[in-house]
Amino acid sequence: MTASATEEIVTAGFVVIGDEILSGRTKDKNIGTLADFLTEIGIDLCEVRIVPDIEERIVEAVNALRPRYTYVFTSGGIGPTHDDITADAIARAFGVGIDFDPRAIAILEAFYPEGGMTDARKRMTRIPDGADLIENSVSKAPGFRIGNVHVMAGVPSIMQAMLEAIRPTLTTGPRLQSRALDADLPESRIATALREIQSAHPGVMIGSYPRSKDGRFSTQVVVRSRDTALLDAAARDVETAIAAAIAS
Repeated sequence: MTASATEEIVTAGFVVIGDEILSGRTKDKNIGTLADFLTEIGIDLCEVRIVPDIEERIVEAVNALRPRYTYVFTSGGIGPTHDDITADAIARAFGVGIDFDPRAIAILEAFYPEGGMTDARKRMTRIPDGADLIENSVSKAPGFRIGNVHVMAGVPSIMQAMLEAIRPTLTTGPRLQSRALDADLPESRIATALREIQSAHPGVMIGSYPRSKDGRFSTQVVVRSRDTALLDAAARDVETAIAAAIAS
């Protein structure tokens, strides 16, 4: 598969899998990594679900998202231990079988020293029928792609490597551009003006993000659009509104 560009909006959902994320034992880094990666190449990350290591919940989440978005990505649960059940869950979600994949076995046998292919490591070669492999340049155990679902490791460095491996295969859309404007005042002082500016610029998204430092409140306003002209026009209106609020 090779990448292509389209003028259509390309969307994605993300399923983060793991009890350790939900318990707080592991602090997730992959959501931010994926969001940055997708924004950079013109894909909108629209929804994230975090689910436990329960097959039914993984199946439910994947099957809910895959008809809704252009792509679905998952992280976690493809390692060598008993609670790594993502591959089985994805096979069930697609209604296909799963078995040891000769391609994956060959990759790991070439990576580990002779006799190093333990049963636990071999478990990482179980791939749903019909899936393509995703290269893992860090620890070699591959992820996989089936339909529009990309199944990747939960270890951040490995997931990043897998994202780079699939980058050339992804259809990308027009990038969402953004402009950040700082206002040295509480967001309540510009809330009405921002609401009016948003109504006047339907092709633009405006977000307001309050901040506090040493007891002093300020606001960052972020204007987003795929159209540079619309972005510039809305940003000018926001700058005008901020200046007027400060002057008053």
